[in-house]
Amino acid sequence: MSEPIKVALTGDSFITQRLPRNESTLLALRNFFSDHDVRFTNFEVIVHNFEQSPSATSGGTWAAARPSVLKDLDWFGFNMLACANNHSLDWLHGGLLSTLNYLEKHDWVYAGIGKNLAEANQPKYLETKNGRVALISVTSSFDQWHRAGEQRPDVPGRPGVNPLGHKKVHRVSRDTLEILKKIDATTEVNSTRNLNVKEGFWKDTEGYVFGGLYFEEGAQGTTSYMDQVDSKRIAKAIHEASRQADIVFVSLHAHEMKGEHKDKPADFLREFSQFCIDEGANAIIGHGPHILRGIEIYKNRPIFYSLGDFIFQNDTVEKQPTEFYNLYQLDHQNTTADGMDARSQKGTRGLAANPKVFESVIASFAIENGLIREIELTPISLGFEKNRAGKGKPKFAESDHSERILQDLNNLSSEFGTTVTIKNGKGYITL
Repeated sequence: MSEPIKVALTGDSFITQRLPRNESTLLALRNFFSDHDVRFTNFEVIVHNFEQSPSATSGGTWAAARPSVLKDLDWFGFNMLACANNHSLDWLHGGLLSTLNYLEKHDWVYAGIGKNLAEANQPKYLETKNGRVALISVTSSFDQWHRAGEQRPDVPGRPGVNPLGHKKVHRVSRDTLEILKKIDATTEVNSTRNLNVKEGFWKDTEGYVFGGLYFEEGAQGTTSYMDQVDSKRIAKAIHEASRQADIVFVSLHAHEMKGEHKDKPADFLREFSQFCIDEGANAIIGHGPHILRGIEIYKNRPIFYSLGDFIFQNDTVEKQPTEFYNLYQLDHQNTTADGMDARSQKGTRGLAANPKVFESVIASFAIENGLIREIELTPISLGFEKNRAGKGKPKFAESDHSERILQDLNNLSSEFGTTVTIKNGKGYITL
């Protein structure tokens, strides 16, 4: 590569309404992105005109927007979209296929969803003036039926996401394990599972299972491990991309956390992220929990465990299905605003009441011959102080707010041995 490739990375774009293109704060961000070759965001909604049937359950909100929101992401300058996330099947296979149709129609470089597993796992490529960049998009947060299915010669594949499964293991003392086994022997807690294994409908698993949870004797605590089959499949995509492109990014959408700490990634996420770099990825772009998580530098390559939100218009989604209203004892006479008021208790609980959901950073760097020497972190604010209509749109954070965002990110990153140096309202990590 003759010149470095300049990269700008953002977290989740949960965009449900159009953006005012004459707003000065948005224009400033647009100008910022224009100075970069790669402009990435995670596209966390399904696009259709509400002609699709909803799923019985959702990723939290039945995430949908009119296809016109893609025009605003294009106006911002984004040119790479990750699409594998926990909302990809909120509107069943019809919603996912509709999204694929609009992304293809408008020539987006996107990854992570497809009509079958091969498509969902496939690296996608962006041509820049200084080299080719590959994107592989993965999610660890999904229902089992969200998995894209592999094609057979005699059966078509299943539309869905590129999945990364995981196994959580609870380690307890020998005495506690014996108590669980006594409960097992005197109740029906495992009866359905045991019969299905005996009759061949379920595959038996290693370790002791109690009520669907894995236990083993050992030092007390909980840990999690990436699924080996999924990780090997994703590694093959990384190997393909590393031979076909100059840079390989892996996007990882993950809500899973360590204990009750939403700002700390689950054990298997760190295992998988390091694994991807070992296999050839240049950076891991994490998002999902709607707040920032720390940054790790592994073998001189960055792992962004979560870049938080870039656009978060969760509470202004246009329509929701019956199941949403049922959650809050509402009926057909109620509207979306009524449902959002009930869910958040009029903005006093949940994501709408958490200021950290509405602050984040843009990570930018130049990469030359596979090397990154410095990462710049630019704080942004999504307007927590505004009313529902105004919340969720990004702008550069003001100085005091920038300082606090970067100090928090430095504290989170220090657990991974990473130092964020704060200077003139921006953060810097030297590799």
